Amino acid sequence: MKSFNVPVHYRSPLVTAIKNKRKADDKMKRDFKPTLLELGSLHVVLARHFGFCYGVENAIEIAFRAVDENPGKRVFLLSEMIHNPGVNADLIALGVRFIMDTKGNMLISWDELTANDVVIIPAFGTTLELEETLRNKGIDPTRYETTCPFVEKVWNRAEKIGNDGYTVVVHGKPGHEETRATFSHSKAHTPTVVVKDMEQTQLLAKYITGELNHDNFYTDFKGQYSLGFDAAKDLARIGVVNQTTMLASETQAIADYLKGIIISHYNTPANEIADRFADTRDTLCYATNDNQGAVQGMLEETADIAIVIGGYNSSNTSHLAELCEHKLPTYYINDEFCLASEKEIRHYDQHKHLELETANYLPAHRPIRVMITSGASCPDALVERVIHRLATLTGNVAAFETAINEWAK
Repeated sequence: MKSFNVPVHYRSPLVTAIKNKRKADDKMKRDFKPTLLELGSLHVVLARHFGFCYGVENAIEIAFRAVDENPGKRVFLLSEMIHNPGVNADLIALGVRFIMDTKGNMLISWDELTANDVVIIPAFGTTLELEETLRNKGIDPTRYETTCPFVEKVWNRAEKIGNDGYTVVVHGKPGHEETRATFSHSKAHTPTVVVKDMEQTQLLAKYITGELNHDNFYTDFKGQYSLGFDAAKDLARIGVVNQTTMLASETQAIADYLKGIIISHYNTPANEIADRFADTRDTLCYATNDNQGAVQGMLEETADIAIVIGGYNSSNTSHLAELCEHKLPTYYINDEFCLASEKEIRHYDQHKHLELETANYLPAHRPIRVMITSGASCPDALVERVIHRLATLTGNVAAFETAINEWAK
């Protein structure tokens, strides 16, 4: 796979050495067992796969290149390039300004932009409508477009099945940038509706079967369907694509559920299901699969707590935390400074949507076993700093430094 030129301060000698060793031993990526780091009385259970994915590294390389290639010009990001506060802060420090926030609210008026400005499209992609707005300003949206290739793969698949006469069902968070972009690209070719979870999927199924009056569809799915959507006709042939950072198992469960509904309602023979339901399994992102599979492998081990590192508005990171929460106390943090002391940690509660402070998060016994993973937009250097911070708080800095030297051999 292609390597990218990203700032060296995002790299980690320790994590790079671990990843390289695991890759050499497991070229086919079939081993999802974690790496165990015994740092004195601190035992770290490190996920097999975590951190920067292909799409994120590609986006970072393009964004920093945009700044370097345009001295004296104003450089804007359409919105956060990736959901990592540190990376976005680095770009802001270089003078890059955000046009919108992650919810699509304007931070800068379109009237401020001119044809001489540079605009970077984030890794999530953007809508066809916003691309047209930029072109009308004389700005080429493709010049510094960092859209992840795996997001574009979903768009291409949605276009293909749309042209084949299927309605597209997008599994995603309706307000997320990537879902908005995928919805925009899909609805340009075919009727499209967004479902955020299995509960909404089961509701949609009742419109497929006619159990619910189709007139109510437009209230239940307000803001989540394309213009002109006909609930009485457009749900007869469907295909499911995903926001690439959702739980892969949930997307598959949603597709399987809707497929079952279609088979049952239309009494469709298994060998004729393609007439009613499109096969879109190839739209699941490899990094989402790898990182979630690595967490499942990690959770087969025992530990006292889990720490998940990433931006609080990161969809893929939130799902890693969700998986860990089912088994043990889990703390979702965005950097090493959240580890305020050995007694206190600041962490994000994604269910209440607020940051909390928890006391006595580390058990008193020794050794302590801590599971660690991170989202696809989290630099490896940040993971190393979190491990170092834990080693400092537990009196294991010497063992941490020894581990770096051992892995670097």
